Amino acid sequence: MTDDASPATLQRQILSSGPQGFDKTLGLRYVDVTADAVTAEFTVTPALLQPWGITHGGVYCSVVESVASVSGQIWLEATGQAGHVVGVNNNTDFLRAVSEGDLTARSTPIHRGRRQQLWLVEITAASGKTIARGQVRLQNVE
Repeated sequence: MTDDASPATLQRQILSSGPQGFDKTLGLRYVDVTADAVTAEFTVTPALLQPWGITHGGVYCSVVESVASVSGQIWLEATGQAGHVVGVNNNTDFLRAVSEGDLTARSTPIHRGRRQQLWLVEITAASGKTIARGQVRLQNVE
C-alpha cells in the first residue's frame, strides 16, 4: 500500500495495479471495488484443477478469502478506522463442479462492526448459476 491509504486511493490501486501475490497465481481480477461490495473475476484454467479435472476447492476458498478481505479493508478505511483486517474464519461451500470458464465473485456485507466483520462471497458462472459461496469473518486490527 502507499502512504496515502485513503479508501479512494486504495480502490484505485487495487483496480489499476492488477493482481498481486496469491491473487496473481489465481488470475483474480478486481473489476469493481467499493465499501459495500467487491466484484472480481477469474478464469478456470488447467492449473486450478484437482486431479479429477474439476476446480480445486482451495481455489474457491482462496477467492472467497481475497474478495472478503479486500471488501473489509476498503470498508474499514472508508469509516475512518485505523488498521487492517485479518481473516479469522473461512467457511466455503462448493455447489457445482466446473472444469473451465469465467467465474465472478461478489461480496455482500452481513455484519460490519467495530471489532469484526462478516462477509458473504458468492461465485457464479456466466450462466448465473452459483458455483460456490462462502462466509469470511474478519478481525479489525488497530
